[in-house]
Amino acid sequence: MKALRVFLGFVSVLAGLAIAGGVAFWLRPVELARDLLYMRLSLNGVESRSIVVGGHRMHYDASGPASGSAVVLVHGLGGHAEDWANLAPLLARAGFRVYMPDLPGYGRSEQPADFSYSVPDEAAAIVGFLDAMGLKRVDLGGWSIGGWIVELIASQHADRVDRLMLFDAAGLSEKPQWNTALFTPANAAELDQLDALLMPDPPRVPAFIAEDLLRASRRDAWVIHRALDSMLAGRDATDKLLPELKMPVLIVWGELDRITPLGQGNRIHALIPQSKLEVIPGCGHLAPGQCADKLGPGVVEFLRQ
Repeated sequence: MKALRVFLGFVSVLAGLAIAGGVAFWLRPVELARDLLYMRLSLNGVESRSIVVGGHRMHYDASGPASGSAVVLVHGLGGHAEDWANLAPLLARAGFRVYMPDLPGYGRSEQPADFSYSVPDEAAAIVGFLDAMGLKRVDLGGWSIGGWIVELIASQHADRVDRLMLFDAAGLSEKPQWNTALFTPANAAELDQLDALLMPDPPRVPAFIAEDLLRASRRDAWVIHRALDSMLAGRDATDKLLPELKMPVLIVWGELDRITPLGQGNRIHALIPQSKLEVIPGCGHLAPGQCADKLGPGVVEFLRQ
């Protein structure tokens, strides 16, 4: 009888946890999904750490052997370190030490009120991260606005970049042909429009998840607005800097990208004589995340050269 009472008590606890989990998923599905992702990455050996850069806490993920050659990957606007969760394991298994910082204002890094969130200042933060980590020379990659950031770093600190990787990168002096306000969607319809820009055939988002995504968007909108204002001013375009790059450059582009269309990838390729362009069929702007299995082998081959 005692064993039965213990068993029933255990079942009661599990039921309570299940109900609590269901309520949490209904009320805050985005936070729960994020926490589950953190747990999965931790179980797979990804290290979650923080370091102080410029007086502010900067979070980063790291994976791969400590003795491996350093690869630093920079996410895009509104992104976070975990955006590289599908590509990073391929590089780690190939023997590279992969660092994925959260830019100031994003992910688990601080959101200082006195920071500009401009491309040059984010680039300076990444250089500060390299300094704080003692990384003298690295292979450097950036996705979308992260690509713009690493273009500036490669131009201004060429002695620190062995190889450069640009994934669906921004940076050219071309005005977006889509509504940039969609990066801070105000309603479910705008969220759907943003998803359609980011990926081909986006999945349907349930209403309760959409509402939580919109809540997060409202919370972080001031950072995105400040960043976009700086980017759209056109002061920091890299058109004239790209031809001066001397290190090997790999350009990876989703064939169906609507945020930074393939034409921009072709133009960057033309501006960097020693660059190699790889177009990933059937993929959009989120290629490094959604199509990592397609582009990963080419990235590993490039880094091993």
